[in-house]
Amino acid sequence: MKVDAGRTALNAVRGALIGAAESVPGVSGGTIALMTGVYETLLTSAGHFITGARIAVVDVVRGRGVARAREDYSRVSWRVIIPLGIGMVVALLAMASVMETLVEEHPETMRALFFGLVLASLSVPFRLAAHAPMRGRPDGRWGGKDWALALAGTVAAAVIVSLPGGHLEPSPLVLVPAGAIAVSALALPGLSGSFLLLTMGLYEPTLAAVNDRDLGYLVWFALGCVIGLVSVVKALQFLLEHHRRNTLVVLTGVMAGSLVALWPWQAEDGTKLAPYGDLIAPLVAFVAGFVVVIVLLAVESRILAGQQAQIDADENTTVD
Repeated sequence: MKVDAGRTALNAVRGALIGAAESVPGVSGGTIALMTGVYETLLTSAGHFITGARIAVVDVVRGRGVARAREDYSRVSWRVIIPLGIGMVVALLAMASVMETLVEEHPETMRALFFGLVLASLSVPFRLAAHAPMRGRPDGRWGGKDWALALAGTVAAAVIVSLPGGHLEPSPLVLVPAGAIAVSALALPGLSGSFLLLTMGLYEPTLAAVNDRDLGYLVWFALGCVIGLVSVVKALQFLLEHHRRNTLVVLTGVMAGSLVALWPWQAEDGTKLAPYGDLIAPLVAFVAGFVVVIVLLAVESRILAGQQAQIDADENTTVD
């Protein structure tokens, strides 16, 4: 019971971190999910939920009930998804205005913090990819093809996050595709939904809509998010199930490329600058971000070890 309670609390914290990340340009919620070890669970569960919802709608219309949909719903990791979702929503609502203020008033320090978070988190997909079996690739380490794919992902992400910002008027015809594009980044580690909104000139209007509870704006944006999730999540689920190693390798490269957007010292147009001014605060923030990831990974490892020990103890008791 203690292990379950600990995992529930940890999943809520993970969700809060993902929600907070989604409110910050340049920081990917998908990166935080991958960093904290829930990315594949989140993606797979979302895929099964979407499939179940589609089957349920079709079967209900035809008078068949929801029996077929239950199989997919049963494959959703509800014990992970529910606390994760609660943490995400609470953090997103609570941190929208806070993050907006911090990024505006302390840009170098905040970017340094997120740079440390993402840099340390590269170890997660790197290790997962190395141990994903694939014919012709070494087990436990990366081969030449892995490095080449990762480099391609790095370059592509670096180009995308270096795009200049634009300015679009928030109308339904704009908000629906903008929501689809932004939420796609939630499923793609290394790409920030907030950053993509920033490139479209919709970052500040969207934050204002969240803070002001502007339902007219948010409903159209949410519709776009649903469309984006349905399409992108299923595609990524397929890739992870059938091309796991290559997908993880590319995602590692994409995360690395996203670091370009998080270089602490930048001009207003995004031009990267040499370090200047007070270097202590950004350095401390960088170290703090790096350490947070290490601590989260250590806590996760300890909880998993405790859970495995409990399972082993239960099996031994059953055998006896």
